[in-house]
Amino acid sequence: MERAAQQAVPLGQMEVFQALQRLHMTIFSQSVSPCGKFLAAGNNYGQIAIFSLSAALSSEAKEESKKPMVTFHAHDGPVYSMVSTDRHLLSAGDGEVKAWLWAEILKKGCKELWRRQPPYRTSLEVPEINALLLVPKENLLILAGGDCQLHAMDLETGTFMWALRGHTDYIHCLALRERSPEVLSGGEDGAVRLWDLRTAKEVQTVEVYKHEECSRPHNGRWIGCLATDSDWMVCGGGPALTLWHLRSSTPTTVFPMRAPQKHVTFYQDLILSAGQGRCVNQWQLSGELKAQVPGSSPGLLSLSLNQQPAAPECKVLTAAGNSCRVDVFTNLGYRAFSLSF
Repeated sequence: MERAAQQAVPLGQMEVFQALQRLHMTIFSQSVSPCGKFLAAGNNYGQIAIFSLSAALSSEAKEESKKPMVTFHAHDGPVYSMVSTDRHLLSAGDGEVKAWLWAEILKKGCKELWRRQPPYRTSLEVPEINALLLVPKENLLILAGGDCQLHAMDLETGTFMWALRGHTDYIHCLALRERSPEVLSGGEDGAVRLWDLRTAKEVQTVEVYKHEECSRPHNGRWIGCLATDSDWMVCGGGPALTLWHLRSSTPTTVFPMRAPQKHVTFYQDLILSAGQGRCVNQWQLSGELKAQVPGSSPGLLSLSLNQQPAAPECKVLTAAGNSCRVDVFTNLGYRAFSLSF
């Protein structure tokens, strides 16, 4: 819709239209290139922008260095999730996932390599794909979203292997527990479910909202973010952001944060979270708030840690959400600058 509308706007009004588009932009997803020098960001208009981190971080960087080197229309609706393999950028929108070659994107040849649609129960069903997860050892891509199922796709053949059913409402987030190997999923139904990839069966359910110390009925029961580190899980959303011991299904630390959190990740001996509000929050595992670092967006939906060993000079944290900007943190203490659509 947005692309068609843009073509119909008279040239004299194009700048006004683009300014309004940026004003109402939401960046849902981010993914770092395999070389670590580029960042892809996907927005609510179906666009993917590619930024050069190496150019923006250079001592000779100019304002133009913080703009996209290429922007292309990838989906008819929002780009909800993205991940990168060693060659491909995978993006998900309404009902389908697409693949793009990073090598071609960087040459500004933005032609899709393939697209796949999971086997939905009816042909009229076009649910959002809210989360993508790579399982490198199995060469699998896990997709989840509005149809309440996890779909596993073989990346070599492009075929869908199986679907996991158990959630009773939208699935918002996925995480990989590599040693097991298990996938965790969190949804609108308030449950975090653990799935064994070897048997394709559910092995554990944590109904977070039923634990009094985590429950916040006024915010709802939905799980909007989760991450794992060995036997530990951190998750949040409607319920409070909480650290769990998975083997015992026990909440060990409830973090004192009122605002619902939309993204969380383990980083060294810290937990980083973001959601409603401008700040990236840094937590000690004990629950102490170490720091809140303000960004430029009124709300944050995604954090991306660039830890690619091939580009140590581009080791940054990026944060994006309810604006046209991607904030870049060269260390965890402050925002160095922002990239912008």
